Amino acid sequence: MMIISTLVALWTEILTPLGIAIGVKVSPSRADALVLTECASFATYSLIMSWMYNSYSFVDQLWSLTPIAYVVTWLAHDRSNVRLRVMCGMTLIWGVRLTYNFARKGGYSGEEDYRWAVLRENKILKNPMVWQLFNVSFISFYQHALLMLIALPAGAAARSKEAFDLRGVDGAAVALWTIAFVIEVVADEQQWRFQRSKRGKARKVKRWRDDYKRGFLTHGLFSLSRHPNFWAEQTLWVAFSWFAAASSKTKELFTPWITGAVLLILLFQGSTAFTESITAKKYPEYAAYQQCTSRLMPFPRRRSLPPPKDQ
Repeated sequence: MMIISTLVALWTEILTPLGIAIGVKVSPSRADALVLTECASFATYSLIMSWMYNSYSFVDQLWSLTPIAYVVTWLAHDRSNVRLRVMCGMTLIWGVRLTYNFARKGGYSGEEDYRWAVLRENKILKNPMVWQLFNVSFISFYQHALLMLIALPAGAAARSKEAFDLRGVDGAAVALWTIAFVIEVVADEQQWRFQRSKRGKARKVKRWRDDYKRGFLTHGLFSLSRHPNFWAEQTLWVAFSWFAAASSKTKELFTPWITGAVLLILLFQGSTAFTESITAKKYPEYAAYQQCTSRLMPFPRRRSLPPPKDQ
């Protein structure tokens, strides 16, 4: 509990200058209207830029930034709301970290996510008109709507008169969010170090010798899950939705405010399957890894991973 209290104090302190910088206090309905306007603006920007540059990764470039804008907008309703300040601090920390991770992988250098090129080869999506319909509906507008929905629990907190309580649902949300965030950071760092060393940009790690031969990482957190960072990302937004439960008198965890987190989970199911289909074609031994290791939720391996075939 002491650790959680310290984290909450840290998140609150981070938001102090931000709270001062925010202008006039707005009503919850006014904040809602501003958030909807921001979301529509981000989606329109992504669509126009995709047409101008024939690239479909502009949503990816905004992914870690737009939830911050939405939560800050709701925070403008009541800068003294402790729950909102904690939520905004969490979103800010998440966004800064994810932006840094995306940037170091070249996400802002103009390179398009490799999966879009593969998706455009789909028999149906190869049709230019169908692809543009997909671009308008899913890539540009649906994904931005999803990002708004995962931040939506802040709207519930903005309307709430319930006191922030670390001994209740608030504390559970902070604890689960923190665990998921740490797992995501560690998983991304392990993957980053492995990919750099595999490409000769960092020193080789002895325990990864077999993984260099396979072509993909199976050690560390990746021995418990094939995508521990994906699992953590979904989990932290589920935890974030719990603040909406904490904002209500009933404290029910499953309310309409969890819609964004549920839709994010569904999106990850499809994107993970698609990503793995590409990976399995690239690395012949990935199928064995799939049979031994949990897809998302971290679990001990079902059985030992066979050694690389070229040993």
